Amino acid sequence: MLTGVLVFVLILIALLAVPVTISFQISCKQGFLGDIKLHWLLGLVRARFPLFQSKSISAEDDRATQKTAHVERLSRKRQNAFSIVRQKVFRRRVIRFICDIWRAIKKRNVNLHVRIGLGDPADTGQLWSVVGPVSGMLANANNVSIEIEPEFLAATFELNSSGSIRIIPLQIFSLTIGLLLSPVVWRGIRQMRAAG
Repeated sequence: MLTGVLVFVLILIALLAVPVTISFQISCKQGFLGDIKLHWLLGLVRARFPLFQSKSISAEDDRATQKTAHVERLSRKRQNAFSIVRQKVFRRRVIRFICDIWRAIKKRNVNLHVRIGLGDPADTGQLWSVVGPVSGMLANANNVSIEIEPEFLAATFELNSSGSIRIIPLQIFSLTIGLLLSPVVWRGIRQMRAAG
């Protein structure tokens, strides 16, 4: 029994150590549009995930009504989330995690243009305190063109991206586990819950 479990774990680790290639072309303005292709095990495993989300006029009207009803609740949740962002130690840990993930990814002709705003200049400024330094570091990589712009006057999320990346799932998994087991992260989550 123990031998079977050990063999299973070793096979799983070996499979997770095989690189995965992901090609993508994604845009978002009124809704998500795009295509994601995945190649694994030297092309033996292939998958395609088309993205399509359209908005009808009636759906937009319904959404506007719901948005008005949920503004106060969303604002409260946002303030709780920003209680974490205000912590320097937490910010540094998250930025380090993002940079580690970025270094672990092999990139090929990656283009990324993002425009983001939360509707409140103060909230957007707090978000930019994390996003700004990260975008600056990411933009220095080879085979990569990255532009992330803040929008302080309106709630905005626009995305245009394309390219190809190669990742080793085991490496990404180990970095994520390291983040989740970090005492800094758990302290931040406890503080956010206390603020709520």
